[in-house]
Amino acid sequence: MAQTDYLQHFDVIVIGSGLAGLSLALRLADTHRIAVVTKRMIDDTATNWAQGGIAAVLDDADSIESHIQDTFTAGAGLCDPVATRFVVEHGRAAIDWLIGQGVPFTRDESGYHLTREGGHSARRVIHVADATGASVQQTLSSKVREHPNITVLERHIAIDLITGAKLGLQHDRCWGVYVLDLDHDRVLTLGAPHTVIASGGAGKSYLYTTNPDTATGDGIAMAWRAGCRVANLEFIQFHPTCLYHPQAKSFLITEAMRGEGGILRLPDGTRFMPAHDERAELAPRDIVARAIDYEMKKHGLDCVYLDMTHKGEGFLRTHFPNIFARCRELGIDIAREPIPVVPAAHYTCGGIVVDLSARTDLPGLYALGEAACTGLHGANRLASNSLLECVVFSEAAAHDIRAQRTRKLPKLPRWDESRVTDADEEIVISHNWDELRRFMWDYVGIVRTNKRLERAMHRIRLLEKEIDEFYANFRVSNDLIELRNLVLTAHLIVECAMRRKESRGLHYSRDYPDTLPVAKNTVLRPRRR
Repeated sequence: MAQTDYLQHFDVIVIGSGLAGLSLALRLADTHRIAVVTKRMIDDTATNWAQGGIAAVLDDADSIESHIQDTFTAGAGLCDPVATRFVVEHGRAAIDWLIGQGVPFTRDESGYHLTREGGHSARRVIHVADATGASVQQTLSSKVREHPNITVLERHIAIDLITGAKLGLQHDRCWGVYVLDLDHDRVLTLGAPHTVIASGGAGKSYLYTTNPDTATGDGIAMAWRAGCRVANLEFIQFHPTCLYHPQAKSFLITEAMRGEGGILRLPDGTRFMPAHDERAELAPRDIVARAIDYEMKKHGLDCVYLDMTHKGEGFLRTHFPNIFARCRELGIDIAREPIPVVPAAHYTCGGIVVDLSARTDLPGLYALGEAACTGLHGANRLASNSLLECVVFSEAAAHDIRAQRTRKLPKLPRWDESRVTDADEEIVISHNWDELRRFMWDYVGIVRTNKRLERAMHRIRLLEKEIDEFYANFRVSNDLIELRNLVLTAHLIVECAMRRKESRGLHYSRDYPDTLPVAKNTVLRPRRR
């Protein structure tokens, strides 16, 4: 590895250490020198928090066409048919690859146990009890750490991509990324002919979210600043059931609980989902989340309740051991009392526009996972399709990178800190972060109006002016980088929402309650490259 005190060269740089990033790294590591950049520790990812499982056609009673149709239905007519078929048809191969890596999927007497989740017409969700993500994450991260061709840079946060345009070159291309080494408070220049954004979504732009603290829209913001298009960011999926408890920060109650017979009730025990949709608790997430939001506002409730008491303690301990244990720690015996739940921001369905090889608009730059918009999710992600998308597109990107000719890196400059000072603005940054998350929750949440979106955009523009001042005059820090990215991503979310003059999938507007006859993507293009 060529290296100075500030410059390191690799063949591929992967920004993010979830399933998308790690699976790509492992697929290429035998032939390429890989850097995995992660702003916390390697397992601090959304993948690690995923409970439900991975959707794929693995049973003869199921079919590719059925999975595609379920994805289309959930996606409210906006799923790209080519991308959807591409992902679904590669489902079995993706699961086989994970099994080959050692992921210990749950078995029963007939083989691998398949569960069913909301929006699915068949049992097709393969899982590891109720902690699939954690098992996948730990399996792959251990293999990544052991591989001699993979360098893991923990506690390194990406600042900005290094592009040909910024270097004054004739042809624009991504040549790497500047990263802040949090432990040594220095900015490194990482150079590579191939850079992959796998940094996750933007759930932390909302007050209530199931996402880890790392989900600050970093990759989406960096790609936008580098000149890439983004699409469909108005479609923020709110998971219907996040545990409502003052000590239960971001604790998800998996979709699989409703798939296994969970019933949503009001405090008096009344079941309410059949009045909202004929599929009741098995309706897609956007419908269930809106129903809960409606009932909470109608009755002035802090939460509703998910009832699993009829399933019995043995079943719950076997199928949902982590949820059973965590709730027990908080004084909730889910075998004898219902679970208090509320909706929370869960998944960013839009993102950086990519093709079927995960290529962005900028040569040399790829995007995977929640940061990308492949066309699979449309206006609403079908449960457990996201981890499948990560594995399928990581192989597509790896195939494309393998096919590329070797490129010599241009001279890459050091990060310029000559104009900045160490002024302490952490209090102001923390206040701005809190303000952003609160007004995004209030104005750009489950139900939207034109006036609410206008208020949110006004507040965002004020924050952007402050952040531009901070960024120009003060030394970069983790909090400043994340706030800058969150505010930009929030701006893109609101702009997408303001452009959609209908209600579709996860975007519900009181001013435009009807769905237009033709589904169209909301695509934003940077004004200047």
